[in-house]
Amino acid sequence: MAADEVDAIVEQWRRERAGLRPEPMAVFGRIYRLARLVGDRQERVYAGWGIGRGEFDVLAALRRSGAPYTLAPKALSATLMLTSGGMTGRLDRLERSGLVRRAPDPADRRALRVSLTPAGLRVVEESVEAGLAVQRRILDALPADDQRRLGDLLRALLAAAEADTPDQPGPDSSGPDRPGPETAGPDGVEGPGRVGRPRRA
Repeated sequence: MAADEVDAIVEQWRRERAGLRPEPMAVFGRIYRLARLVGDRQERVYAGWGIGRGEFDVLAALRRSGAPYTLAPKALSATLMLTSGGMTGRLDRLERSGLVRRAPDPADRRALRVSLTPAGLRVVEESVEAGLAVQRRILDALPADDQRRLGDLLRALLAAAEADTPDQPGPDSSGPDRPGPETAGPDGVEGPGRVGRPRRA
């Protein structure tokens, strides 16, 4: 298989810092780039329904919860790993579009429940198929056995990352524009392109 841009970056680090051991960049650099490329394409697909990836995630969480497609905002925030403020912004946009509605919880009038509207259900039913088609088209470059093996390997890697103790932040990590998993290239600098609508926590 021909070398790619990530290979070039890894080789540059090997040349410039002989003892650095940059091999992890070959894995995580490709994960970052793949997520961004596919996410950008999904963003364009979802735009056909007037939503972005963030709004789709909310609709999808409600849909896969099962009928009556209703959750508390706190449960949605936990599922999508968002702060309450970040979730409120998404819900405001979806409610203005008529795709969700917020109503008092019958069991606790101080709390709210978020539900899909009929229009929201239609949008998520159609857009989830379109988004999966984007992923499937790219994943079909691999044989079925390799797809399953890749899924297993990524599951193990994700479990290791979730169990890992976070490092202390570096000296410049407090700035608002530092790159993260969705904006960083393989060696921690901004890579080509961007996901159409950045996720905010």
